Amino acid sequence: MVTAVRHLGPNWYASVMGTAIVATAGIALPVHLPGLRTICAAVWLLSLALLLTLLCARALHWRHHGDQARAHLLDPAMAPFYGCLAMALLAVGGGALTVGRYWIGTPAAVALDAVLFTAGTAVGLAAAITVPYLMAVRQKADPRQATPVWLLPLVAPMVSAALGPLLVPHLPAGQPRETLLLACFAMFGLSLLATLAMLPLVFARIVTGGPLPLALTPTLFLVLGPLGQSTTAVGKFADVAPGVVAAPYSQGFGVLAVLYGVPVMGFALLWLGLATAHVVRARRNGMRFAMTWWAFTFPVGTCVTGAEALARHTGLVVYDWLATGLFLALVAAWATAALHTARGVVSGALLAGPRPAPVAPLPVRVRTTSGAVR
Repeated sequence: MVTAVRHLGPNWYASVMGTAIVATAGIALPVHLPGLRTICAAVWLLSLALLLTLLCARALHWRHHGDQARAHLLDPAMAPFYGCLAMALLAVGGGALTVGRYWIGTPAAVALDAVLFTAGTAVGLAAAITVPYLMAVRQKADPRQATPVWLLPLVAPMVSAALGPLLVPHLPAGQPRETLLLACFAMFGLSLLATLAMLPLVFARIVTGGPLPLALTPTLFLVLGPLGQSTTAVGKFADVAPGVVAAPYSQGFGVLAVLYGVPVMGFALLWLGLATAHVVRARRNGMRFAMTWWAFTFPVGTCVTGAEALARHTGLVVYDWLATGLFLALVAAWATAALHTARGVVSGALLAGPRPAPVAPLPVRVRTTSGAVR
């Protein structure tokens, strides 16, 4: 077991995020199917089990393979995935209140979410500061190497902003509720502005530097994360603001949910089309399964919850249909990624170290029939 976790990086937390979002997005669908709540609760329990398993495995990784763990921190391609730890904690915690409470009860769900939200927010804020600092000071990241993975630590506070309002009604009335709501709004702002600063680097790299390597092409879907999650966040603010903040501001949150959410969701659909086109091209060119395929899950799930929020605050049926269509795509992506991951774990292929580069054969001098030496 100790040897098996040597190459277990923080990117594995993406599987927890992708599983949890299936449950939380499915429970809020406008379509009420028999057994949907039970299925979503079972998926959430699976995400909780995956989280506990990975936390234990990563603890073993740090204890017995500290050299590898430190190497991950100094690798600009791997360090941003530490944001996935925060988002995994937050996603499972939020699922406890939206889905898990039907199985474990509301008091236990509130307690679990409070612990995971606090831990996830602390880790997310630390990652949002530490990872960009390391990229600038220790890793000397090159703008020509920019990929959507660089967005991961900056998106983590946005997940806190979107899921924190779930705890607001469970706090004492007055300043505790208002403080948490405005703290979530502050995290919305810091994540949004940081993303807006980083996104032009990613977009410029894609447009001017050519397509990403095949294995990294699915990470284009990561851009959907801050778009869908921020739309979800403003919708949650509007849901809980009445009675928590003063009247003019509570109505303002309702206006923000529509005036911000509609155009951002429009851009998300544009990016979804662009990313899909790149993935289709990469697939035709031989793209095979890698853990980056989990990028097809959580970011798309945030667009589902964002569309659900817009449906609540606009009353437009088109957003109900959008949420349902995106959810079907989410389930298909999750099933595909989960199946390939399970196969890779059983076979050991995903837990193996990177393959060494093939050694080029030495040049050989041969004499042709004409006497020339080559």
